[in-house]
Amino acid sequence: MELGIHNWMRSETIATTIRRVSALGYTRLEIAGSPEQYDTKEIAKLMKDHGLSCWGSVTLMLGERNLLARDEAQRARSVQYVKDVVKMVKELDGHMVSVVPGTVGKIVPDGRPEEEWKWAVDAMKEIYDYSEASGILLGIEPINRFETYFINRAEQALALAAATGPNCGVCLDTFHMNMEETDMFDAIRKAKGRLVGFHVADNNRMAPGMGHLNWEKIVATLKEVGYDDVLSVEFCSPLDRTPANPYPDSIDESPENLSPEQEKFLIDHGSTAVTEAFYTMLTSKSFNTLSKLI
Repeated sequence: MELGIHNWMRSETIATTIRRVSALGYTRLEIAGSPEQYDTKEIAKLMKDHGLSCWGSVTLMLGERNLLARDEAQRARSVQYVKDVVKMVKELDGHMVSVVPGTVGKIVPDGRPEEEWKWAVDAMKEIYDYSEASGILLGIEPINRFETYFINRAEQALALAAATGPNCGVCLDTFHMNMEETDMFDAIRKAKGRLVGFHVADNNRMAPGMGHLNWEKIVATLKEVGYDDVLSVEFCSPLDRTPANPYPDSIDESPENLSPEQEKFLIDHGSTAVTEAFYTMLTSKSFNTLSKLI
């Protein structure tokens, strides 16, 4: 296995992130699903210069992005957005795209269950045809019930993947599994043969090793099912607004390069822009915890 990391967790240029994570020992980058922000030729050169390669991307299903929206035009725009993310990953010689089908933060359905299922399947099939032609794998990612009402568990993601196409897989995330799965290890086993990505954060969404998850057993179970690809670090440190904050110097009061979408996402997830020192600590802690196990 290799260790990768997302780049959306701190408001800084991607060049800054690349320099930091390569110095800490990471070999892969899972780039944020914001294709309009990036010059792929420039980023590819930056990664190569720092010994990194692109593993993939994750869709940022914010605002009006929703593959199961009642409005047909909205669904079409959302499909095009995911295709654009696939195109970006292709240009970066990446491997996969993690797809969250519904809008993050939307917990009220647009239609009856059978209607939304059809809208989601039809949208995923269109994206799948495009991704297959591009040679990029799709992994449907379940996230917790407080962020979406649609796909919360591995079993649901596997059902949508099966309805999409034979090469469509799932991407599991330990933070979400800890809330939604009866047994996260059984969920990993059920995904055998369909697991195309794996996101890691501890139960409190801090860096692996800063909560109570059993990382030795998680990695052992991944090896058991034959997953030998990338563990993508995706912590999102919660903001402590009280005097009990154990990291009083963690909040960046003057963030740079923070888009309105990123700011909304962080605020909605109880977080904020973090200082460089705190982010480096989280990034280093993740690497130190996981590198001993893979």
